[in-house]
Amino acid sequence: MIDAEGLTYTYPGAEDPAVRSIDFKVERGEIFGFLGPNGAGKSTAQKVLIGLLREYTGRVRIFERDLRSWGNSYYERIGVTFEVPNHYLKLTALENLRYFRTLYAGETEAPGRLLEQVGLDEDGDRRVGEFSRGMRGRLNFARALLNRPELLFLDEPTAGLDPVGSLRIRDLILERREAGATVFLTTHDMAVADELCDRVAFIVDGDIRLVDAPQRMKLQYGERMLRVEYGSDAGLQQAEFPLDGLADHAGFQDILRSAYIQTMHSQETTLEDVFVQVTGRALT
Repeated sequence: MIDAEGLTYTYPGAEDPAVRSIDFKVERGEIFGFLGPNGAGKSTAQKVLIGLLREYTGRVRIFERDLRSWGNSYYERIGVTFEVPNHYLKLTALENLRYFRTLYAGETEAPGRLLEQVGLDEDGDRRVGEFSRGMRGRLNFARALLNRPELLFLDEPTAGLDPVGSLRIRDLILERREAGATVFLTTHDMAVADELCDRVAFIVDGDIRLVDAPQRMKLQYGERMLRVEYGSDAGLQQAEFPLDGLADHAGFQDILRSAYIQTMHSQETTLEDVFVQVTGRALT
């Protein structure tokens, strides 16, 4: 779906590239995440891929066609959300969607149905200027689905949403993937990337440091250990044991036989821990 080789972009007047000769591929029907801190180059890469930044070097092919050769028909096939929603604030939510719907030549979704999907069906006749940040974010996502896109570009799609709104949007992203869409997701939220993405790319200072599936990353960089808390509430003790050979470990068996176990957890690493190990950087 997306094939980038040597993609580089330098903003006018800047000395250093914001994106430095990166290579990556996005397969049809997968959710692919660009994961990194603010300023890492995530949004710059997305802006190149959606055609907003044209003075790049390297090769980019989307829908098996060179990105530079696409005209307006490209936007009939993609949907885009930006981290900061941009709507007509004096128009209602329905009026916004009805207007943007007219910009497409092909079939579109019914605005009312999209508002229902994002939980704004009771707010369709309210001016968007009265919306909270989270409501504008959900409307932004609904607008990206208007043209039934084959390829979705989502920049921090859950930013500013409450837990219920965030869950709704994450579920909709998974539904779009199940319906055959491909999703390119940029985020610095490790939990979102871990839950949604089939593969992620770690990007720092414009460089891609690692591309793999989140689960494989965690298995490769995590510790295969089990932590046991045992004893009474007045005096808890902890012990760790390797998962390999655990059934035959004498110390573990002794605790099982003679101690009151409070908790027992395998010590899986998190995607954020892997990011720090690989890049030496935190996500803030």
